[in-house]
Amino acid sequence: MSRHVAIVTDSTAYLPTRTMERHHITAVPLTVVLGDRALEEGTEISTRSLAQALQKRRPVTTSRPGPEVFAETYRRVAGAGATGIVSLHLSAELSGTYDAAVVASREAPVPVRVVDTGMIAMALGFCALAAAETAEAGGTVDEAVTAAEKRAADTSAYFYVDTLDYLRRGGRIGAAQALLGSALAVKPLLQLADGRIEPLEKVRTASKAIARLEEIAAERAGGAEVDVAVHHLAAQERASALADRLRTRLPGLADLHVSEVGAVIGAHTGPGLLGVVVSAR
Repeated sequence: MSRHVAIVTDSTAYLPTRTMERHHITAVPLTVVLGDRALEEGTEISTRSLAQALQKRRPVTTSRPGPEVFAETYRRVAGAGATGIVSLHLSAELSGTYDAAVVASREAPVPVRVVDTGMIAMALGFCALAAAETAEAGGTVDEAVTAAEKRAADTSAYFYVDTLDYLRRGGRIGAAQALLGSALAVKPLLQLADGRIEPLEKVRTASKAIARLEEIAAERAGGAEVDVAVHHLAAQERASALADRLRTRLPGLADLHVSEVGAVIGAHTGPGLLGVVVSAR
């Protein structure tokens, strides 16, 4: 067995399967509760099924993995030869996933560093990639954590949603903020700030909001070398068009990922989501 530092994350990182396999990153799934059925993200529920359920206003909630799921994952990874584990997760402000991982880490057979990245979606994915690349180069647990934390500090995430209602229902944004958006009939732009989803700007129409999202991403990237992810839920055409425009606008663009978010993030944002993650290398 090879001896190495292993990287664990969760299913909300939305890393491509081939990327995870190439870098030997393990993802622990969160759960989506659809009616009375608990389904693992990524394997048991599709984003199309989720979008249809949301559009029909069926009850949808999400749930973190239990500590026992993390404990089993850490045992399995250690059994494959890991001498240390870096476990990187979505913002603790948005989920109890980090807390469950911390509980499990106390009984792990090898040292585990659990990190609240303060990120979601590919903002988390880029952190996991930075840690994995450091580990592959022979880095220690501490060095992999440092690489992930630096990447998090250099990463920004911005989102357009058709309505704030799904975020309000899930408790991810205040009822007063959601009501204000509805009352003014505006299209909200949001950002990830200090691990929380916060209002950024209010724009009158969807087309203007998406144009402004592009402007914000370009301003954030500047001329630096950046990786970018464009996320969506049931908005493939919008996402592809935005990605094409960003390819021409960002001189320092390294990698560009376009993907539909999974069921956990989708349950809180609703169909029509369009997001951009800008991560400096």
